[in-house]
Parts: sequence; C-alpha cells; structure tokens
Amino acid sequence: MTVALMWEARAAEGRGAELLEWARARAAELAREPLRAELLRAPQDRVLVLTWWVAGYDDELPELPEPEAGLISRPVHRWRFESLGPAVG
Repeated sequence: MTVALMWEARAAEGRGAELLEWARARAAELAREPLRAELLRAPQDRVLVLTWWVAGYDDELPELPEPEAGLISRPVHRWRFESLGPAVG
C-alpha cells in the first residue's frame, strides 16, 4: 500500500520565503527517504509538503515537525491518505 502524508502551514506575515526554506530543509532531514516528495506553495504564504511511502495506513512514518511559533500564523495542518492509483487512465 502507498500512503501519502500532507503537511501544510501558513507563514507569519513577511516570513513566507523563510518557511519555504525551513520546510525544504526539514524534508531533507526525514529519518527515512520517502518514495517521492514534493514542496508546493500557494497564496498567503502557505507551504505544502507531500510525501509518499510504502506503508500501512496506520504505520509510524517520519513527518515534518511543527515550526517555531513565530514562523507560522496558525498551527500546522496534517492529513494522511491511502493512494488508490492514478485518477486518469
């Protein structure tokens, strides 16, 4: 089974670039290397990290930590999904 982890945070005012680099560095430091990882950004200085793992849905997996409070404007959102394969094709 493939499991996808989503980690999403919104930067504190004026700290979007710093949060993006923080997330990039933390993703590179995960205890294991995921099958795939992507770093995305969106308006309002939001940063999203997606990682895919060969694992059971409830398995313990390395996740990005919570950034220091001054770097984010609200708590991190986290979601876990089971991959069902390509949506098209």
